[in-house]
Amino acid sequence: MLVVVLGTSGFMFIEGYTFLEALYMTVITVSTIGYSEVHHLSNSGRVFNIFLIGLSLITTAFAITILTRYVVDGEINLYFKNRRMNTAINNLENHVILCGYGRNGKQAAVTLCQHKVQFVVIEINVDRIEQDILRGRKLLYVKGDATEDETLIRAGIKKAKALITALPEDADNVFIVLTARTVNSNIQIISRASHASSAPKLKKAGADNVILPDKIGGMHMATLVTKPDVIEFIDYLSGAEGESIHLEAVGYEVLPASLKDKPLHEIMAWRKTGVNCLGVKNAEGKFVINPPDTTAITIGMKVIILGTKEQIEAMKGNVEVSSINS
Repeated sequence: MLVVVLGTSGFMFIEGYTFLEALYMTVITVSTIGYSEVHHLSNSGRVFNIFLIGLSLITTAFAITILTRYVVDGEINLYFKNRRMNTAINNLENHVILCGYGRNGKQAAVTLCQHKVQFVVIEINVDRIEQDILRGRKLLYVKGDATEDETLIRAGIKKAKALITALPEDADNVFIVLTARTVNSNIQIISRASHASSAPKLKKAGADNVILPDKIGGMHMATLVTKPDVIEFIDYLSGAEGESIHLEAVGYEVLPASLKDKPLHEIMAWRKTGVNCLGVKNAEGKFVINPPDTTAITIGMKVIILGTKEQIEAMKGNVEVSSINS
């Protein structure tokens, strides 16, 4: 553009061309088409045209160099890769947003992958994510600061069903929770907390659950001493080996009309499917472990069941099951 402006101005000033004549002369010179001159050039015009030709050649060579380096460096491939990823993220609905890909975030990603839950990672330093992608793991991610509204929106916060924030700084997690709750009031939010004093603040900000990794890790290690077989069984359920075993929740609202307000033995059809009922969550949010099969499931209640994929699929002939984490 600068070369065109310079050439047009030069021809108008030196040769007295009109704007259109000067622009036409500049374009055919710069593009090396070489049509006939609008008017015979004076000696000054010829000197200026030589200068313009040299400048246009230098500009063209520079542009070709930049374009070549752009291709060689993979910028075009990166552009199309980011475009495909953004399209995939925009098409997601009821997915999970994972803020942070550190130790806790990476473990959360592994578990979500095992349970085939769609999720998007938000991370500033994407090198670790790229390494996992090269190892064959399919990950969708957004490069950016999760505390910024724009980044959360790019990750699909308005259509997401849950958000996990696993950043190391509690202040960042509080800010993310506040922003997420403002943008999507119905989203489920689980937040990490490094300090116990931060848990109430995160709850007030809008987090549904607050996890303290150090506290849970200590309890886990101590319980391995007191109840090792139980913990190993739970680890089996939540690990890759127990992928075929599921803990799921059946809510009253998803039951067919014929099964609402009915006792457990009719709802579960245990003899037909082999699915086991571990407990019931009543309308007040309290759990009843190993309830009698005469317990009626009324409005606001949920049934916690355990079974293999095949058993649960067989049970789905009676109810629609909503999965929860093992």
